[in-house]
Amino acid sequence: MSGALLRIAAAAVIAVGMLGIPVGPTAPAEVAAATPDLTMVGKARYDVQPEQQRIRVVVDLTLRNRLKDTTTRRYYFDEAFLAVPASASGWSLAWEGSGSPRVSVNDRSADATILRLRLGARLFSGKTAEYRLTFYLKDPGGQPTRELRVGEALVSFPVWAYASDETPGASTTVVFPPGYAVLVETGSIPEPEVDDRGRTIFRSGVLDKPLDFFAYLVADKPASFVETLLEPVVLGAPAPVIVRAWPDDADWGERVTKLIGGALPALGERIGLPWSHEEPLVVQEALSRTTGGYAGLFDPTASRVEIAYYAGNLVILHEAAHAWFNGSLLADRWANEAFASYYAATVAGDLDLTVAPDTLTDDSPAGEADVQILDLNAWGPVGSMDAATEDQAYAASYDLAVLIAERAGEDGLRAVWAAAADGVGAYQPSWGVTERVDGAPDWRGLLDLLEAGGEAGGEAGGEASGEAGGEASGEASYEDLWRTWVARPGDLPLLDARAAARARLAEVTEAAGDWRLPRQVRDALRAWQFDDATILLDGAATILAGRDEVAAAAATAGLTPSDTLEIAFEDEDGFEDATTDIRTQLEVLQRYEAAVAVRPTNPSPLMDLGLWGTTPELSLADAAAAYELGDLPSAATAADTAAAIWSDAERVGTGRAGSLFALLLAAIIAVIMLFTSIRRRRRRRGQVTIGSDPGR
Repeated sequence: MSGALLRIAAAAVIAVGMLGIPVGPTAPAEVAAATPDLTMVGKARYDVQPEQQRIRVVVDLTLRNRLKDTTTRRYYFDEAFLAVPASASGWSLAWEGSGSPRVSVNDRSADATILRLRLGARLFSGKTAEYRLTFYLKDPGGQPTRELRVGEALVSFPVWAYASDETPGASTTVVFPPGYAVLVETGSIPEPEVDDRGRTIFRSGVLDKPLDFFAYLVADKPASFVETLLEPVVLGAPAPVIVRAWPDDADWGERVTKLIGGALPALGERIGLPWSHEEPLVVQEALSRTTGGYAGLFDPTASRVEIAYYAGNLVILHEAAHAWFNGSLLADRWANEAFASYYAATVAGDLDLTVAPDTLTDDSPAGEADVQILDLNAWGPVGSMDAATEDQAYAASYDLAVLIAERAGEDGLRAVWAAAADGVGAYQPSWGVTERVDGAPDWRGLLDLLEAGGEAGGEAGGEASGEAGGEASGEASYEDLWRTWVARPGDLPLLDARAAARARLAEVTEAAGDWRLPRQVRDALRAWQFDDATILLDGAATILAGRDEVAAAAATAGLTPSDTLEIAFEDEDGFEDATTDIRTQLEVLQRYEAAVAVRPTNPSPLMDLGLWGTTPELSLADAAAAYELGDLPSAATAADTAAAIWSDAERVGTGRAGSLFALLLAAIIAVIMLFTSIRRRRRRRGQVTIGSDPGR
């Protein structure tokens, strides 16, 4: 679909004129702008009339004057302006009131016709009026590539809704006569219904934002085709294809059937991917690539290829290659068109067909054009650019694909396509775990996959093996091609940031040794969030420096660190746990060293006495064992216990010595007192015996 239609849709706005007059019979009229003050809501109906080669459009407009009169001024509208498709003609305006409304052309452009609606009567403040605008979209005939076609075999046209700016409530209905198969090629509209007369009817429903509504509808009559089923074998599996030709163009059907039947197996071999379409691929003859003026169209949602009756072999092969390169394998238009053209030209050689792909300079080798016309990232959707720029973009994309293929080689390209199809991003870890990404790679992901050699092995994003023109594809650089052919000026800083982040990645990866960088580093690189990636890499470098500090401190202490820090480093929740682990390990090692420092080498008798009955050596051994097992709290407690015992040993020994001395002294005193007591008792007994003989 041409981009002009999108511009037309954007131009479908309402412009209104408002007149305000002071109250009084002689007051002159004054003109004021009041676009929000007059609202329009349109109920549009498109009736397809192929027998007249036209579409009749009826828009029932409800106009409302939202202004309020003052005591000195009355407001009214007597005209409005409405944008309709540029191809509109035969317009008329009617209402049920008195007076004769009129419609005329106020302005024309390639995108739209601006109609002046002269109301049948003034529309005063707070009032509403109902008008019916009728016009026709007539097939102009001529070139088969025209945007508006209305015929028995093919109908294609844009559908709008009509309302004033920021005014909800409009709706659109489209009615096709029986027998047509209708496709919503662009835009969005609810699924149709088929009435009891066999008509296909689309209804938009009430629209909250009518000016955002747009659809491009394409319809044909399937019964008007002659179908041929073929099942070429692609990488060992059948690839069912239905070729649809017009009944009066048997030559086209025969030529396309033969070419598609030979091309698909060859394309499968070259690309290296199996057939992925669940439903049969339909290759259908068309007047053109619907409305875009191109000779072919691949619609992956419908699994259908439309090829113009005048298309050459290269176009047919190009559209056949879109069976793989259709937005599901690669995201960007330029990449899909580039490799569809590249494989079309390559397979043409396999089939002994002579084709001449467009290049930037037809008289020089591909890629040697003096001037790069278009940065391919600036290549917009189909129809968004003029035909000359489109031609240049197709040529440039093909030239770039040739240059990429020269560096990657066929096997290298196959590896890239296999990775993209399997959702495998670049920067894959080297330890055998496959990390997948969502969505097809865009220009950034494609560059990363190419430089990783498809398999994306190695943390530095370039260690995978695979032959690519005599060198490992993972060792080839494509950044110069991206700078020359792909990147817009605004994209170049991203490439600079990428180079810096990848250099930093290489440094940190080398420092990490056999430690694994956490996945969020690779995810940030894959997403081209280089500021985030650099912050993460700097954080990783800080942790690795802390690891070395811990290792040195542990070696000094004669200990071996556990793997707790490595586990925390590789954790996907960030480096907070690793930072805490480093701080805790260093603290535990300091406490362990403090315990070792107070351990006596030649303990005094008093220290020996203080250590009697304790096991500080066992506590120190427990601390070492707990540290090496990663039980840091237990290690700290055991080290503190040993240090406390040794630190207090002499004080405890002194206390114990004093206690022993006191006990000894008490014992001596007790013995002396006992001995003295015994002697006294003996003396008393001796004295009583001598003086007891009264007879003497």
